[in-house]
Amino acid sequence: MHRHTSKATTDGDRPRVKAFFHQDSSTFTYVVHHADSAVIIDPVLDYDAPSARTSTTSADAVIAYIRDRKLRAAWILETHAHADHLSAGSYLRSTLGAPMAIGAGIVQIQKHFKSLFNLGDDFVPDGRQFDRLLQDGDDLVAGEMSVRVLATPGHTQDGLTYLIGDAAFVGDTVFAPETGTARCDFPGGDPARLYHSIQKIFALPAHTRLFLCHDYPPPGRSEAAQCSIAAQREGNVHVGHNTMEAEFIALRRARDATLPPPRLILPALQVNIQGGRLPLPAENGITYLKLPLNQMGPKA
Repeated sequence: MHRHTSKATTDGDRPRVKAFFHQDSSTFTYVVHHADSAVIIDPVLDYDAPSARTSTTSADAVIAYIRDRKLRAAWILETHAHADHLSAGSYLRSTLGAPMAIGAGIVQIQKHFKSLFNLGDDFVPDGRQFDRLLQDGDDLVAGEMSVRVLATPGHTQDGLTYLIGDAAFVGDTVFAPETGTARCDFPGGDPARLYHSIQKIFALPAHTRLFLCHDYPPPGRSEAAQCSIAAQREGNVHVGHNTMEAEFIALRRARDATLPPPRLILPALQVNIQGGRLPLPAENGITYLKLPLNQMGPKA
């Protein structure tokens, strides 16, 4: 099987990785840095659903980390259009001046949710809301670091893994081994594609550090951002132990049929398909999010 590698950095191909855990959504944001350059992956905008209030506390912690170390943010990268939290990409982009990128599959996701949210002619679903749309095999320059793009769809159409030195940021492909893998029942999701995406990750060099997008630790274990390929191959409850494709597809479809919609899917997606931008204020100066009724989850 073909093995993907990323270009070496000057410090021996091992960049520093700082993980920030967002407790409310169980999401990891990463700052990956070497020398004076940094890449930010999957930043979170705080959102309190009962009050519909946003804040930038989590994103400001990322900014403080970068500024305290006198780093230059080279890229803000999304592994996919998240359905469980709002992206702080737009806020970080305007604050730090770094361009924002996501997988080219975002266009298909934008087309679907433009219709659901009735976004109108002002929203053009062609990815222009991002500075760059990424394809499998693309390379990004971040100072002396190189970021290799690995397409890993299945959970969503735009799923990407970012390879930076010996570190792989795998998005929602796999979770911690005892948790398994991501659901595939969103528009454009496909368990067969996810299975093959995971096999691409498993084919990375054995020393690769895998960094997860989420962790849902059981009682008695604190959240863990990092995992190894060996631990996933040997212990992942959905796709480890040489699980065959047909077995995985059947397991994933049966499990997905029992899962409720993510708690923040409606506010998250209408913001995240726009690169983390909130809707423009209405005539009264108030910004509104839409909640399309009776469109999510099983019918009563």
